[in-house]
Amino acid sequence: MPSPATLTDREFAVFQALVYGRTGIVLGPHRRPLLQARLGKRLRALGLATFTEYHQRLMEGDPSGEEMNRFVNAITTNKTEFLREPHHFQYLTETWAPAARARRQATGDARVRVWSTACSTGEEAYTIALTLLDALSTVDFDVRILASDIDTEVLAQAAAGVYALETMATVPVPLLMRHFLKGTGAKTGLVRVRPAVRRLVTFRHINLLDEAWPIHTRFDVIFCRNVLIYFDRPTQQRVLQHLLEYLHDDGLLVLGHSESVHGLVDGLTHVQTTIYQREKASDACRPRS
Repeated sequence: MPSPATLTDREFAVFQALVYGRTGIVLGPHRRPLLQARLGKRLRALGLATFTEYHQRLMEGDPSGEEMNRFVNAITTNKTEFLREPHHFQYLTETWAPAARARRQATGDARVRVWSTACSTGEEAYTIALTLLDALSTVDFDVRILASDIDTEVLAQAAAGVYALETMATVPVPLLMRHFLKGTGAKTGLVRVRPAVRRLVTFRHINLLDEAWPIHTRFDVIFCRNVLIYFDRPTQQRVLQHLLEYLHDDGLLVLGHSESVHGLVDGLTHVQTTIYQREKASDACRPRS
């Protein structure tokens, strides 16, 4: 068996630039072993000897873009779980949902739109869905959740809505029984999200660095958790400003526990830990769409 290829200093610099350009992710020196290990699998799969050859394949021998998708999938991080940072969902239940019910009663507006911008294998999006199912009556509300990710492989897993029972430790038993189906026979040890939860969620491939996003609506709540930490400050600022363009006045932006908008964008008010509210626009009244 041939020895695994070594990622040289020059090759690492080349891939640092490529990763940054494609995803906005900043790869520090400490990520070098991880990059070598993950891309090494692609070299072996393609029968390539060096990382330079792999870069040439990406740049010159990938007209369909399929290998570039695999490259992006290989370098992204997908750590997630159900009910991660539970105070966010508690806020939706105890504070946001009552306000939505009051709005519906006063105006008749029953439309609710939420975006999970980095949904990974789907746990965040489904947690939002089951939270809203419990906090609102979907008979009375038109709830739609957009769940997106840059990684095409995790999106396929997310759309299936099937998870190992052993990964559900963060889900209280009553929620597990109410919103998941337990596998039997060949499916023993697995659970599947119930159809009532799954039908609220639509999964799409979206790169937050793209100049234009294929979205034609505004959102009441946008989750962008544990994404900004991988970007440098200019990229954080650009992504946040773009997200605000898709957020209703008074809409919520939810970030991860180590993220903040301080010094990056204007127009947001801090309402709770890593939860921010869009201030009303003073120069124009934007209709709900």
